[in-house]
Amino acid sequence: MATKFINQLRSCICNDESLASMSPRVPHYTPSMTKSPKSLSPHENNNNNYNSEERSDQFMNAVFQVTGMTCSACAASVEKAVKRLAGIRQASVDVLNNRALVLYYPSFVTANQVHPNSTWKKIQNFIALPSSAPFCLSRSCQNHLDFTTQTYMLCLIKPFPDGKMVSSPTCESSWFASGFIETLPLDNVWNQCCHMAASEEEIRGKIEDAGFQATLIKEESNAKSIQKCRIRIKGMTCTSCSSTVESALNALHGVQSSNVALATEEAQVHYDPKVISYNQLLQTVEDTGFEAMLISIGEDISRIEIEIEGMKTDHSIATITKSLQALPGVQDVDILPELNKISISYKPELTGPRTFIEVIESTGSGHFKAMIYPEGRGKDSYRQQEIKQYYKFFLWGLIFTIPVFLTSMVFMYVPGIKRLLDAKIVNNLTIGGILRWELSTPVQFIVGWRFYIGSYKALRHGSPNMDVLIALGTNAAYFYSVYTVLRAANSRDFNGADFFETSAMLITFILLGKYLEVLAKGKTSEAIAKLMELAPETATLLTLNEEGNVIGELEIDSRLIQKDDVIKVVPGAKVASDGLVIWGESHVNESMITGEAKPVSKRKGDSVIGGTVNENGVLHVKATRVGSESALSQIVRLVESAQMAKAPVQKFADRISKYFVPLVITFSFSTWFAWFLAGKLHSYPHSWIPSSMDSFELALQFGISVVVIACPCALGLATPTAVMVGTGVGASQGVLIKGGQALESAHKVNCIVFDKTGTLTVGKPVVVNTRLLKQMLPQEFYELVAATEANSEHPLGKAIIEYAKIFREDAENPLWPEVQDFVSLTGQGVKAMVRNKEIIVGNKSLILEKDITIPTDAEEALAEAEGMAQTGIIVSIDREVAGVIAISDPLKPGSQEVISILKSMKVKSIMVTGDNWGTANSIAKEVGIDTVIAGAKPEQKAEEVKHLQASGYTVAMVGDGINDSPALVAADVGVAIGAGTDIAIEAADIVLMKSNLEDVITAIDLSRKTFLRIRLNYIWALGYNVLGIPIAAGALFPSTGFRLPPWIAGAAMAASSVSVVCCSLLLKNYRRPKKLDNLGIHGIRIE
Repeated sequence: MATKFINQLRSCICNDESLASMSPRVPHYTPSMTKSPKSLSPHENNNNNYNSEERSDQFMNAVFQVTGMTCSACAASVEKAVKRLAGIRQASVDVLNNRALVLYYPSFVTANQVHPNSTWKKIQNFIALPSSAPFCLSRSCQNHLDFTTQTYMLCLIKPFPDGKMVSSPTCESSWFASGFIETLPLDNVWNQCCHMAASEEEIRGKIEDAGFQATLIKEESNAKSIQKCRIRIKGMTCTSCSSTVESALNALHGVQSSNVALATEEAQVHYDPKVISYNQLLQTVEDTGFEAMLISIGEDISRIEIEIEGMKTDHSIATITKSLQALPGVQDVDILPELNKISISYKPELTGPRTFIEVIESTGSGHFKAMIYPEGRGKDSYRQQEIKQYYKFFLWGLIFTIPVFLTSMVFMYVPGIKRLLDAKIVNNLTIGGILRWELSTPVQFIVGWRFYIGSYKALRHGSPNMDVLIALGTNAAYFYSVYTVLRAANSRDFNGADFFETSAMLITFILLGKYLEVLAKGKTSEAIAKLMELAPETATLLTLNEEGNVIGELEIDSRLIQKDDVIKVVPGAKVASDGLVIWGESHVNESMITGEAKPVSKRKGDSVIGGTVNENGVLHVKATRVGSESALSQIVRLVESAQMAKAPVQKFADRISKYFVPLVITFSFSTWFAWFLAGKLHSYPHSWIPSSMDSFELALQFGISVVVIACPCALGLATPTAVMVGTGVGASQGVLIKGGQALESAHKVNCIVFDKTGTLTVGKPVVVNTRLLKQMLPQEFYELVAATEANSEHPLGKAIIEYAKIFREDAENPLWPEVQDFVSLTGQGVKAMVRNKEIIVGNKSLILEKDITIPTDAEEALAEAEGMAQTGIIVSIDREVAGVIAISDPLKPGSQEVISILKSMKVKSIMVTGDNWGTANSIAKEVGIDTVIAGAKPEQKAEEVKHLQASGYTVAMVGDGINDSPALVAADVGVAIGAGTDIAIEAADIVLMKSNLEDVITAIDLSRKTFLRIRLNYIWALGYNVLGIPIAAGALFPSTGFRLPPWIAGAAMAASSVSVVCCSLLLKNYRRPKKLDNLGIHGIRIE
């Protein structure tokens, strides 16, 4: 009877299903994490006299920030490491957000806690357990127990503060289980049914042992409540504008942070929706003087926006919302009625956009029409609308300005027309003056209205910008001209000249400059457009019957593909979604995503990437990652984030912009006043004054020229446009640079630290030799070693497992002998119990650390392997060295040439590896690296990076992003190589999509060329203002008689910002260093 109870109790307590029934609810954190374990049903609660809130006291959940994860393999290794820790109920790792959510038992009952004796003690027919006891039996578990009527009742009794047990027949109404059991020896039950406890510190330690940095997030609820929104901002002209908006947003209560990008004209705001709404954010932006439009709310993953025609009333909005919220998998529905748009976050494994559209269109008797927003993949995008708008205003300005220019500058030299224009109407008022007034007025107040609005709002917030300078200069010219016309109409002696052509031509030229500027800025983001164009417009959706046979096919918009859809891919067509091949064989060209030049063979069970091209054969692909979860979407999102991020050098322009406009206005007024005063005092010859002017008008022209020639726009665009083009060019080369910070740091790099395995070498090691030192069969030897390595994620371990399959009769059998007490010793090896034998597989330092004697034969085998640039692995069985395994990992093609090119670029190369000295030194000599650090653990790699930084080097760490994560974080620039499609990386600053080592050179060279372009932009922008403003103020006039008319000054101002953007666009002609072409491994460009 006792044995039966023990077995039943163990199955009830330790079984995942029963544990799930007693778990507390865990708040939803991210779409990729489990939302919550199941809770007890009301029936169970009532029967057990126990509620879920009390039960949740037995568990704790902690959220950790995990730094250094680079791919799903990293997440799996962290999750596996944490789950090995005793006391872990559940662990879920989200690589995209670098979070680990762990549900664990904080403390458990021990034998001494229950009673010092070896049997349970009867206390008035109760068995007393402390509140931390894990014996939480659900009603379903009790039904399996064979209870008698003459033994003790099992219940929970909470201890008093002094530690004594409650000895009362009542159990405080907090029972975990109700029933009767026999008296049992405590040790038997405890050893078979109880778990050990876990703590936050132990969990953090396990994560760090796996090679990642972990930080406990205390305020989990606050982190979860923060939401992100993207806002399109229209009308920003310079860094003063973007700084004003950013300051206004950051000042709001509830806004955690905001980033406003001038070049992309977007703001990214992290805010608490419980404190402030997105409408308030939009209103704040508009209050600063700019138009604001919401782009998206929330994270991009598992979120889609749908445009709905016919959604006009509150009733229709409520109906649609209710219908969508009823769908399984829909997590959140946000209605944007002003845009006829609905934003839905959902679980892609349960539902998708095709379902949403069907539900919307079937709601309301077919009155609604739904489509994915924006339709036509941005054909009428904001940028295109902006270009059209500037072009339209420029044309209208030109229509009125040309006659003004002709009447004032050209027809004055045509005798017949001049006589007509000079004909007087009243006193000295001429037909030409009236005509110019009438033609310039629409330009000033209709075409140029945008400058009035912008300057008014800017001045209202105390942040004068470019609009203020334009409005001030054009108004000075226009209203002085109005004054001259009115004065001429009332006086026969007044002969002042008007400047209507100045205001009209200024506005027109500035609009032309803005048109060319937005046209050029649109080209800076062409890289994203080209990436998005890789995805096909349509896809062929297959309908399968229960047997899996195709019974129908339908062509659909590729954006409507849902998870688990089966897509047909014909030869020459693009793969519409990431997925698995379930039927067919073909070769797929993946060069545009992974950089693999040769088509890759695909057959049933292989994965394919959306956007790649099917070469031959027909494939049926089951969609696994769709929409914003796809590899292509992640790349696009990373590039977009990079283009939003500011480079540190941008702070220089931001500081100047704060004072630029006020200083220009002050200097302009001083210029006018100085020339006017000099004229009144006759401080310069009267001959300097043109015949058509007086001293006041000459001074006014100088003042206006100073105002309109000054250009803060060029300074503001110098950095972001170069960063946008540089990151875009990098993406087309397979080098993903994560923003301006990475670009700026990479150009300073003068020391690169390389990992060995997977970086300098191919990363696919193979066993090349085995020396057995113990009398045993190779089959038995490799069964034990492979079983020990089966729980390891290390490439060397995988190589041993692959080799061990040779000795098995059934090579496809994935099962190895059962392993107990597995321990992974990062940077050294692994240890476990297999078939009651202690197996240690690792390097020499691990064996010595365990005080195991290494025989001479083993030393010779190690030396032989190291001399051939192989890695020697020692195997110990029951503390006796049983064999040495030699593993080889060949160098990547072109490794020697890459190191040589880096030396020519004056970049020092160092290799830091966890491998032994002999192997590491052999590899280093082969590639040409002089400095080698071997036997380094992950934390030692990070320490070496810090040591190099302290020595004055700017360090880049190049690794595979798994064991090298601490060093990637510590380095000035972390470069993750061979990431492939796993591009959601936080640890690295630069991600190399291909496994080609020469892309490290491409990344550094591109960053140097980009930063050189930024410098040139600043030299031009600053030089233009430093030279242009004094010339406009008349610095050359006394010595040369050269005077810069206001309309030419305005044209120069417009040209300056255009030239900065065009200078940045020259980066699009970037080609990687010619030396790399000699390696025979050609880069892939997305065209």
